[in-house]
Amino acid sequence: MSRIVFLLVPGVHLLDLAGPAQVFSTAADFGHDYTLGYVAEQPVVTSAQGVPLQADTDWPELGPEDLLLVPGWRSPSLGPDSPLGPDTLRRLREHHAAGGTVASVCAGADALGRAGLLDGRRCTTHHDLQEQLAARYRRATVVRDVLFTVDDRVVTSAGIASGIDLALHLVAQRHGPAAAGQIARDMVVYARRNGHEQQDSAMLRHRSHLDDTVHRAQDVIDSRYDSRLPLADLAAAVGVSDRTLTRLFTRATGLTPLRYQQTLRLERAEHLISHGSTVDHAARTVGFEDPRMLRRLRARP
Repeated sequence: MSRIVFLLVPGVHLLDLAGPAQVFSTAADFGHDYTLGYVAEQPVVTSAQGVPLQADTDWPELGPEDLLLVPGWRSPSLGPDSPLGPDTLRRLREHHAAGGTVASVCAGADALGRAGLLDGRRCTTHHDLQEQLAARYRRATVVRDVLFTVDDRVVTSAGIASGIDLALHLVAQRHGPAAAGQIARDMVVYARRNGHEQQDSAMLRHRSHLDDTVHRAQDVIDSRYDSRLPLADLAAAVGVSDRTLTRLFTRATGLTPLRYQQTLRLERAEHLISHGSTVDHAARTVGFEDPRMLRRLRARP
């Protein structure tokens, strides 16, 4: 996803656009290779909040690594007329057919549906529009009460702030959950899960706090979870005492630093085992000296 292109529709909601744009812009600030662009069917698009937005009418050349994202627009209901012309819908189809990723926030799912990209796939949208989306696109499976869905490079989100969750998930897919956690921390937002599927790492699940000391400790553990990390060394790395770190860490995450490290190891080991690794090999790979420890952790309810 070297190029992130936002397709703007008249009445676009600013947060639907700005949330994902901020995630990818922050990722670029941290050294990841992203270029943001904005296209529309007219050079100036007025947002739902009254802010005029300038966009390109000439589309850039897109490749399989690029993302085409449709933010939502003010739409109390899905109208009968398409907000986008046939040429624009064709570009959405062609980008996906060429191996690219397409995404939507809120009512943007309607644009993907009109392009034929929801047929046979799981999707979601804002809760006020879900029934209408399901009625209009009967070959789609509309999933309720989730922040976002991912199905064969078609990514849809519930709307407004959930566009941030969608973008963080895409960053995590490409660069790993630690990178997504770093961006979420910089943006001072919760790195939330889908809410329906266990598809995000524990690195993200335990980042929904605002304690900078604990975030820095987690950064160390995330990068060295398969190594021995004495509590004293970890506390020294973030400039606090052992007792203070344990207290702050437990209050922020509900886990001790050791239990957090074990959770990361267990999650990685389960992934390896699900892909054919033996328990003994997985245990050694994630840093357990004795495979019996992994077996005990796996047996916990």
